[in-house]
Amino acid sequence: MPRRLQAARSSLGDWAFWVWAVVGVGFGLAISVIGLFTVPASAIATIVLLTRPRLRASAYGLLVGIGAPLLVVAFLNREGPGPVCHSIEGGSGTQCEDLYDPRKWLVAGLVFVLAGLGAQLWASRDALPGSTGRS
Repeated sequence: MPRRLQAARSSLGDWAFWVWAVVGVGFGLAISVIGLFTVPASAIATIVLLTRPRLRASAYGLLVGIGAPLLVVAFLNREGPGPVCHSIEGGSGTQCEDLYDPRKWLVAGLVFVLAGLGAQLWASRDALPGSTGRS
């Protein structure tokens, strides 16, 4: 396996990256009411994680975590935008909902997730022996 591919696999497979992603989910939930609880908890977790030098290198996982709830909202609104009606089981009527435009949520979520993955891969290439990254 080429060195760069191996470094990328180990970088994204690092548990610290996914710990940061979980913290990012807490920040990403700020789009809902539950964010009242998850954002302060994520802020405290961020402070704790930043005090550990080994964990700082994987902080780009935070972006991946922020993008995850946005992608969930896009999925839940996949039939939108606008009013969408479904018949209720047993034929006792219909239920209508006004859904958001999922494309906006999808684009925002993908930007965060791809930025986090790309930044982590970019940072991991500097750790390769013989790389021409930062000195």
